Amino acid sequence: MRERRMGIDILADDDGDDPILSVVNIVDVFLVIIAVLLIAVIENPLNPFATQDAIVIRNPGQADMTMVIRQGNELKEYRASGQIGEGEGSKAGTAYRLKNGTMVYVPEGAAAAAGGGETVYNPPSSGR
Repeated sequence: MRERRMGIDILADDDGDDPILSVVNIVDVFLVIIAVLLIAVIENPLNPFATQDAIVIRNPGQADMTMVIRQGNELKEYRASGQIGEGEGSKAGTAYRLKNGTMVYVPEGAAAAAGGGETVYNPPSSGR
């Protein structure tokens, strides 16, 4: 007599009809969407969990320009009025931007003669 082997027929597998598999796939899709949204929140300059201060300028040079400044846990928003500013004062010095991005301030008048020297501002690198 012949022995008959039981074979596994992969093509006749009925797992494709199982509704729980489609639910598992939907959960996987939502996990990916949540991960992308978390990355977007972390990369936002106004992220409430960030430790650095940030300045965001919206619509620069336009009449409806706004500037949002984040210092620690405090947010300040400044809106442009569209009018030219006016005030009293005098020229305090000159600022120069070097090729490497460094800003150098050179005071004029009595401060420079008294050895006030120069103030150097190094902008923070974006790290990207």
